[in-house]
Amino acid sequence: QVQLAESGGRLVQAGGSLRLSCAASGRTISNYVMGWFRQALGKEREYVGSISRNGLRTFFGDSVKGRFTISRDNAKNTVYLQIDSLKPEDTAVYYCHARNWYSGRDYWGQGTQVTVSS
Repeated sequence: QVQLAESGGRLVQAGGSLRLSCAASGRTISNYVMGWFRQALGKEREYVGSISRNGLRTFFGDSVKGRFTISRDNAKNTVYLQIDSLKPEDTAVYYCHARNWYSGRDYWGQGTQVTVSS
C-alpha cells in the first residue's frame, strides 16, 4: 500500500503563496489518482482538487478554483499543491489523498497545517 506524507504547511500572511508537497512511499503513484482535501476547525473535510494519473487533467472544488494548482512528478513520487493569493478562510489542515485506479481503495496522509493571518 502507499504511504503519504505532507509537508510545507506554515503560517503565512494573506495574499501570500504556499506550496505543499505530498511525498509517497511504498508504491509508485502512477497507478493513483492523487488529490488534496482540507479541513478547517469545526468543519467537515472539503475537497480541494485532484489530478489524473498522467498529470494532464486537474479538477478543483468550486471554492478554490482560480487560486489553486495541482501538479505531480511521478518520477519523484510526489504531488504538489500551489496556493496563491491566500485568504484567512484557507486556514485548515490540508490532507493528501490517493485513490488506486484499479482497486478504488483510498489512502490518506496525516495532514499539514496551513494558517493564514489577515
